Amino acid sequence: MASSLAQWIARRGTITPGSVALVAAETGERITYADLERRVAGRAAALRALGVRKGDRVALLGLNSTGYLETLFAVAWLGAITLPINFRLAAAEIEYLLDDARPVVVVHDDTFAALAKEASGARTLVSDSELVQEGRVEPEPAGPDDVAVLMYTSGTTGRPKGAMLTHGNLEANAINVLTSGEGILPSDITLTVAPLFHIGGLALFTLPLLYAGGTVVVAGKFDPQETLALIQREKVTVHFMVPAMWAAMTQVPDFDSYDLSRLRYLLCGGAPCPLPVIEFYEDKGLTFVEGFGMTELSPAALVLESAFVRSHAGSVGRPFLHVEARIVDERDDDVPTGTVGELVLRGPNVFAGYWGLPEASAETLRGGWFHSGDLARCDADGFVTLVDRKKDMIISGGENVYPIEVEQVLHRHPDIADVAVIGAPDPQWGETVVAVVVPAGDSLDGDAVIAYCRERIAAFKCPRRVEVVDELPRNATGKLLKRELRSRYTDSAASVSR
Repeated sequence: MASSLAQWIARRGTITPGSVALVAAETGERITYADLERRVAGRAAALRALGVRKGDRVALLGLNSTGYLETLFAVAWLGAITLPINFRLAAAEIEYLLDDARPVVVVHDDTFAALAKEASGARTLVSDSELVQEGRVEPEPAGPDDVAVLMYTSGTTGRPKGAMLTHGNLEANAINVLTSGEGILPSDITLTVAPLFHIGGLALFTLPLLYAGGTVVVAGKFDPQETLALIQREKVTVHFMVPAMWAAMTQVPDFDSYDLSRLRYLLCGGAPCPLPVIEFYEDKGLTFVEGFGMTELSPAALVLESAFVRSHAGSVGRPFLHVEARIVDERDDDVPTGTVGELVLRGPNVFAGYWGLPEASAETLRGGWFHSGDLARCDADGFVTLVDRKKDMIISGGENVYPIEVEQVLHRHPDIADVAVIGAPDPQWGETVVAVVVPAGDSLDGDAVIAYCRERIAAFKCPRRVEVVDELPRNATGKLLKRELRSRYTDSAASVSR
């Protein structure tokens, strides 16, 4: 196997030199694998001239672009480590990441030049365009255990931690994606609209397609209608987005006017996808696949193939080919089939640990298994269903209430566009269930929402409060920020209480 990301590109430049590797969505520019290898080597020479050496960190701050990927591979060419930066963060938040990772260079595009300058202090700044040159340096050897990408977790529970993803992790992930579920073919074309600073945008289809010799169309930003137009124009065959993006695309008025016939399948990850969204695409004759992953897993771990999306609705599927999964109790012993416990995983895709946090790494990887912090159960056929994050579980009157279960019910309410369920302190029950909802129209009857739940789930699971909001707080990758909701509503007066 190729042992480094740089070798992927070097070998593809020899094996399939004339095949198209990258397409710039905005300009239509096509870059072959031979072109990509030459461009990567040139950028590597420019970075070497700036003092980048093996093991150094190089931060990337910019919109999705072909240049972004060229720089990522150029960093790997030098045996250095790419630090993708979320451009939606405030300058102070970026400064925290830079202080933690200590990159020797911060590469930015023109859009974020001012933000890079504000956040970087005295660090070396370089514009992406300044790295474009025709020089060349030989690749620095890098092994499968060397860190390739330092991807910071989304920080939904506090300060983000840097997940060290090795060259071997990312190759194992590519092989998993190529060989599991609907798979990946060298003839496939994907469209990358999910941000490359997020593990899903970078590693679910983008890197696996380049590993396989396929084509990646890179779009700078997500626009629902433009995404449909690009899928049609570029004859996209496989496409990944997070649930909020898939949901947004269902609202395009002339959706049916676009030719999506080349799409082999759609992949959703990053958060549970509401069944009505899945049904929208399947009713159009499209193949919909769900997956579960985490930054620490590079990210692919579980996949629910299209044949099971409806029959096993709510499940996140079974492990990828080179992933093992177990459900364990507090002592890390296996629990009986169908019993709720913590989901733990093992495989060559599991990260090397958290940057500068040996104790947190050891705790998360204890016993050789990655402890996800997710509560789940597994049926006799190996299908895993996420119950909730351990920290999000609500205990009301001694009963365990799993917010995901309640959210799945509320997602089917015709007057609800979005929903999050949280627990709030209650003097009688310990905690009570609160539904924070975004109405689909101008108003929402909270009493009717509670009654709707009582017809479908046990009374102790039903919301006792309904809070109506214009939108739910989410991070840059579409994940709900429940800690913000808990802070906002646990002490607030009830909008509706029963």
